[in-house]
Amino acid sequence: MTETVEADTATGTELAAIELRRVVKTFHSHGEAVPAVKGVDLAIGQGEFFSLLGPSGCGKTTTMRMIAGFDEPTEGEVFLHGSDVVGVPPNRRDINMVFQSYALFPHMSVLENVAFGLRRKGVPKDEVARRVGEMLEIVDLTGREKRRPRELSGGQQQRVALARALVNRPRALLLDEPLGALDLKLRQAMQVELKRIQREVGITFVYVTHDQNEALTMSDRIAVMNDGLIEQLGTPREIYERPATKFVAGFIGTSNVLSGTVSRRDAAAAVIEPGPGERIVVPGTASAGDVVEFTVRPEKIDVRTEQPDGEGCALRGTVTEVVYLGTFTNYNVQTSTAAEVVVFVQNVSSADDVAARGDSVWLSWDPRHSYAIGA
Repeated sequence: MTETVEADTATGTELAAIELRRVVKTFHSHGEAVPAVKGVDLAIGQGEFFSLLGPSGCGKTTTMRMIAGFDEPTEGEVFLHGSDVVGVPPNRRDINMVFQSYALFPHMSVLENVAFGLRRKGVPKDEVARRVGEMLEIVDLTGREKRRPRELSGGQQQRVALARALVNRPRALLLDEPLGALDLKLRQAMQVELKRIQREVGITFVYVTHDQNEALTMSDRIAVMNDGLIEQLGTPREIYERPATKFVAGFIGTSNVLSGTVSRRDAAAAVIEPGPGERIVVPGTASAGDVVEFTVRPEKIDVRTEQPDGEGCALRGTVTEVVYLGTFTNYNVQTSTAAEVVVFVQNVSSADDVAARGDSVWLSWDPRHSYAIGA
């Protein structure tokens, strides 16, 4: 099943599957106006796996509910495939939604749950059987048609809910933290399954989550939300490697957010020299005397007991904690600038740790991995 590509006849460009323009949502509680979404502009492409990522209360679920039609925007416009749908009820928006609770009918079999929407629409029996069979094959539930939800695992129930939503062939599917009730191992397996299913059916998926790993694993693009606004919009790699704000740097994975005063410029980079033999090179336009805030990811940093050679970044420190975590070892290092830096060292052999708690060490990394926040 694939989506037909639509084009804007005026411009010849592909229409967005979902578009929000200057969308604001304000709730009223005890006579007070409480802003939940503060002006969101967003365009989601046809067949895209798009995630709204952020902490609880950031406005991501409210944004999804406005796309679905369960909430109407206080201001702004919502378009589905080029049509303004503000005021259009949810059942006329040609989109479906999957919730964390699944909401399966316990007295119905898998087949009956998946066929429910088609039968209510009066779809002929032979077409119902064909479409349900195709969808159960896509979600890997063939052979389980007669089972009740209580006879299924959590992951299987989740796939039934997906099949029930997708069998109606919506133009977009909205998923609100659908993996939240699963244990870690099953959740990780279902992340891969969801991406596979989305690729096979070719439908636009909009996924709401507070889990950074989920968003990074599945998404074509991610909108990171905070306090009712989108702080950054980009691919998983762009958001992880080049966070636009301090919030994004801290929220996506583990990051070291540092700052320093620029001593001099060297080619296209600013150089910070905290002490003898120490240097931090930050690509960008900062000038001597400027205070620069930058980030460097823990896995980009090396730990060694001797001073590194070359023109890379070098910073002295003392190891305050060593934690073995199987695939890597986590080092906490108190630097000469009084900043605490986290370093992940891959465990490529069974050798002893590169340093012990209390050791004096040097941290080094390639200047390309120093990223000025807001650059």
